[in-house]
Amino acid sequence: MTKILKYLYTAWAVFWVIFIFLLIFPITFICLQKEQWKPYAHYLNRVWGKIYFFMIGIPLEIEYKQQLDSNKAYVFCFNHFSYIDIAVFGMVIKNYTAFVGKSDLKGIPLFGYMFAKLHIQVDRSNKNSRIKSLSKSIKALQNGRSIAIAPEGGIKYKNFPTMHTPLKDGAFAMAIQQQVPIVPISYLNNHEILDSNKMLNRKPIKVIVHEAISTQGMTNDDLETLKAQTLEVIQTALNQAHKHQAKAVIL
Repeated sequence: MTKILKYLYTAWAVFWVIFIFLLIFPITFICLQKEQWKPYAHYLNRVWGKIYFFMIGIPLEIEYKQQLDSNKAYVFCFNHFSYIDIAVFGMVIKNYTAFVGKSDLKGIPLFGYMFAKLHIQVDRSNKNSRIKSLSKSIKALQNGRSIAIAPEGGIKYKNFPTMHTPLKDGAFAMAIQQQVPIVPISYLNNHEILDSNKMLNRKPIKVIVHEAISTQGMTNDDLETLKAQTLEVIQTALNQAHKHQAKAVIL
């Protein structure tokens, strides 16, 4: 795709992301006003994603290593290489899920309001904010809601496909405390769809949802082992998908 076509395609995609969001937002806004209505807002976000990816002509190729229980709580951990990761997640996972995301998202008009009401914000530079977000995440898990988090702590990769390490403790600490499974997810090429230059490229999105890792019987003493196991699963899939780029990674 030439540079001019990339610009035009990106502009087309931006138009649709805004148009569909604004079209659905009034109903989403109503659903956000009561806690018991919020699952409907989550469902509308999934509808938004389906329409959006259809309109921009990007299919998804998803490999599920295990059939997940849509009524069960999990902690989903994924590699975070692109800003499109969150939108893709809604297409991949049906479970009612809260994202743990940066607090600066609240500055985005309308979307920021929706994110703050539906998901969990965290300022990773603020200890109190981190503690508060962990508490909210644990409460969500206790209520049967899944959590999605990028354990790298943001988009920080420098040597693709190598994930940024060490992984943050939060996702694994809450999974152990609540004895809920960790589900690793490998986004194999999201960084190629929406690259570092914020240009969109039209190609199939490839995702692997791995088998859940049980935390039954684990304690805080197993935290580092669980982190290493999750990293190995995600990283191995990335390395296999990009053998020509993969560098030696100590897992």
